[in-house]
Amino acid sequence: MNRVQTRTRAWLALGVPNLARVAWYKARLRLGVHPAQSLRGSIVPGRVFDAVSAAPLHTLPGQDWRATGRLFGWHQIAADRPPSWHKNALTGRTQGNANAPWWRLPDFAGDDIKTVWEPSRWNWLIPFAQRARNGDAAELERLEYWLRDWIDANPPFLGHNWKCAQETSIRLLHLAMAALILDQDHSPGMTLRNLLRLHLMRIAPTLDYARAQDNNHATSEAAALYVGGLWLQSCGDNQGAHWARIGRTQLARTVARLFALDGSFSQHSVTYHRLALDTLSIAEIWRRRRGDHPFPEILRTRAVAAAEWLQAMVDTSSGDAPNIGANDGADLLQLGADYRDFRPSLQVASVLFRKMRAFGEGPWDAACDWLDVDLPDEIAPVPESQLFDNGGYAVLRADTALAVLRYPRFRFRPSHADPLHVDLWAEGHNLLRDGGTFSYNTDPSTMAYFNGIASHNTVQFDDAEPMPRVGRFLFGDWLETEERGTIRDNRFWVSYQDRAGHRHRRELALSDARLEVIDRIEGFRRAVVRWRLAPGDWSLSGTRVSNGRHAVAVTGSMPLAAKLVTGRESRHYLHQEILPVLEIEVTQAGTLTTEVSWRQ
Repeated sequence: MNRVQTRTRAWLALGVPNLARVAWYKARLRLGVHPAQSLRGSIVPGRVFDAVSAAPLHTLPGQDWRATGRLFGWHQIAADRPPSWHKNALTGRTQGNANAPWWRLPDFAGDDIKTVWEPSRWNWLIPFAQRARNGDAAELERLEYWLRDWIDANPPFLGHNWKCAQETSIRLLHLAMAALILDQDHSPGMTLRNLLRLHLMRIAPTLDYARAQDNNHATSEAAALYVGGLWLQSCGDNQGAHWARIGRTQLARTVARLFALDGSFSQHSVTYHRLALDTLSIAEIWRRRRGDHPFPEILRTRAVAAAEWLQAMVDTSSGDAPNIGANDGADLLQLGADYRDFRPSLQVASVLFRKMRAFGEGPWDAACDWLDVDLPDEIAPVPESQLFDNGGYAVLRADTALAVLRYPRFRFRPSHADPLHVDLWAEGHNLLRDGGTFSYNTDPSTMAYFNGIASHNTVQFDDAEPMPRVGRFLFGDWLETEERGTIRDNRFWVSYQDRAGHRHRRELALSDARLEVIDRIEGFRRAVVRWRLAPGDWSLSGTRVSNGRHAVAVTGSMPLAAKLVTGRESRHYLHQEILPVLEIEVTQAGTLTTEVSWRQ
């Protein structure tokens, strides 16, 4: 009965309107009466893009997808020919039936479907278009060849590559940005307009299902309807105008719901936050390019807050950010930067919505050049320590150091069990690290490890998860913060108690050379404190580990047993590496103090 009650509470926490939307969507699919099941269409033959007539830019184009391409920002594949669009891009295994209607295909049968979807997001369009814009005519022909190969292999609304409306949306947004880079968005030809229309036809009927997810599906699909519809509207297409109105309205509603006043996003994820912010940037660029009236103030103010949130999270010297929350490799504005460099996206969003640069002059300015976004002179202030209480993030900064503490604020479903996790950066190095995601469709033990308590820098009580799992992407008994302080003198504390009675109070104090963490724990038989360390040659002496430059030392009011073990981390989707983990075991309630130091 307890498990049934936990599951019921979890489902109700998702929201009755959302449950109703999903149920209605699935019921109509089962009955064969959903409007998306009756879609029909074909792609008009012909060129998608014309010969480039725009002047080259002085900015160097990206070199990705010339000899090799990268999937999920990491895995290299040959780029001498188009991918096999219905095969796992990493293993070559065929996935599903390319000729079956999309709605007949299962979600999770076989390999991770994202290995099929990733090449079909068309992120390769961006570097192809950049090189074509800068005078490489062969790259334009290559772009056309790859598009035609995809079109021939993916008849409208058949196969896995038409299954997900968000994937369709990302494909459309990449197509729109390629057209902008090539300066060919003003008078698209018949084939391009037809391709746009087919994508919008797939996105529009399932928008309510996207809204029910309360995540980036809703932002991506609304933005794609707006951008694609606005594009067709400029060609005199009345249906395009209708789609643009729907997309604009839904985008404003979605942003108001999913972004909190302090900029925190519903998904509790740094990379998904960037994806949603990139989506808003693309919508704003197209709004300006088409002379549409400004978005509602609530969208603009939440976009400002979202950009400020992301800037608070980014390590300035490396451009990287804590690997907090789900991370599936999504990256909309791939304009030559490394996947884990957040500065280009942040610069674009800051200029568009804050009307100031996030950073001074640097390679991250290239994104604005390619997107025809003028750079202002004003530079945003350097972020200081800040509390984002709506989302449950305390960000402490001191000189080159950045510490982020996660605490439970779950208005939307949590994707990782990371209560009071600490992520630490110093001098551009991620010293205390989050485990990441790895895959959404792998063996249960691997999935449980990466999104569970063991892959985070926090305390695990009685070998249990702090929230029970009730589904592939759903935890039950969402944690709630019990008490918290405010940031004062670069110190912050917060506590929670789970349903089993385990209580954890954690206090952080950050200076320019060390981080102190004080943990008070009670209500358990056995507890393990984990500190997941940067890869390297660490040695253990008593309850202290060091790699020569950095050290982590733990003391306690109770007996401690320390060991250095091997853990795993995934900073890119479907890629994992080993890292050292300091584990401190205790069997009595009390207080532990951890001191992390650098500059030894």
